[in-house]
Amino acid sequence: MSEHITRVFQNGNSQAVRIPAAYRLDSDRVLIERNERGDLVLHPLPERRGDSLLAALEGFDDEFIAALEEERDQPQPPQDRESL
Repeated sequence: MSEHITRVFQNGNSQAVRIPAAYRLDSDRVLIERNERGDLVLHPLPERRGDSLLAALEGFDDEFIAALEEERDQPQPPQDRESL
């Protein structure tokens, strides 16, 4: 296990730790917990999958949504199916 000494500093009202490049995280959010020995443990959290869907949905304007609602209200033609 590798070790690195870094510094702790104030960032506004929060305490922060500089994370060296060797320990760079691939996430912008972490879960922090303290174990039985008092160590702080960081668990990188995956990107919230729903965020990208919500961002994509924000791209639909009112005109597009109105067109979808209008189409939804129109009766659909019967489907051709094999008889049972």
